[in-house]
Amino acid sequence: MAEITTALIKDLRESTGAGMMDCKKALQETNGDMTAAVDWLRAKGLAKAAKKAGRVAAEGLISVAGEGGEAALVELNSETDFAARSEKFQAIASTLGGLALAAKGDLAALLAAKYPESDRSAGDYVAEMVGAIGENMNVRRTAYLSVGQGVVATYVHNQAAPGLGKMGVIVALESAAGAGKLNEFGRQVAMHIAASAPLALTPDALDQEVVQRERAVLIEQARESGKPDNIIEKMIEGRIRKFYEEVVLLSQAWVLDPDLTVEKAVNAKAKELGAPIKITGFVRFLLGEGIAREESDFAAEVAAAAGN
Repeated sequence: MAEITTALIKDLRESTGAGMMDCKKALQETNGDMTAAVDWLRAKGLAKAAKKAGRVAAEGLISVAGEGGEAALVELNSETDFAARSEKFQAIASTLGGLALAAKGDLAALLAAKYPESDRSAGDYVAEMVGAIGENMNVRRTAYLSVGQGVVATYVHNQAAPGLGKMGVIVALESAAGAGKLNEFGRQVAMHIAASAPLALTPDALDQEVVQRERAVLIEQARESGKPDNIIEKMIEGRIRKFYEEVVLLSQAWVLDPDLTVEKAVNAKAKELGAPIKITGFVRFLLGEGIAREESDFAAEVAAAAGN
């Protein structure tokens, strides 16, 4: 029997919109044959979801759930913003946010978790709701942060309902300071992250491919000046430091006081609260980020519908 890998199950789920467990069963029944597995799912009554699964789902909601020293994010996608505004869709997104706390950033665990007040997994429940919502839906990604002592603050931008919006941020602050004041400051940091979109917490945490690509661009720009190599090297180092100030959280100018960096703002707040504060991590989810959206010709669609 062919090996039924997680990647194969994921590919079948993405191509059909069926639940994870159903996809696994379909592949087992068809000895890993993807085409036969799709037909098996259709024969079992998931054809409606499968027909819709080819459509691009780049709208939807980011769900944010936090509880004390932990918080989680989930992105639930739909095809249109209209569907995302429905009470049914929002209820699903909110429930997934709660389940994500227990899943601790593991998407497979989230999809396999039992959906409340049902006998289905979260993944299967979402697949079933494709028919009820009338659009393709996809639980795209999840993230989780926790601290032993301190808070994980949250922020939702363009909020559609409590804990639901177009962007979500969670940020972990490790500290012995009072939770109330610490969470208030953490929310300010989360708002800064939403506005400034840092790529990493520190320079060392930056993807080195990103740094090298930026360095290569800067070298080409500097060489056009005609200056000698030793001068160019000094120019590059200065410009790389400027790059860090733009994309590294602790090096960015603090949105509430641009005369301070985020690191200095953290140190100032620590002094005010009487306890050290350390940002240990952050995650920023922007709805639909990185999804290739289909370009549609509305006039052509109307003409086609009219039979022209």
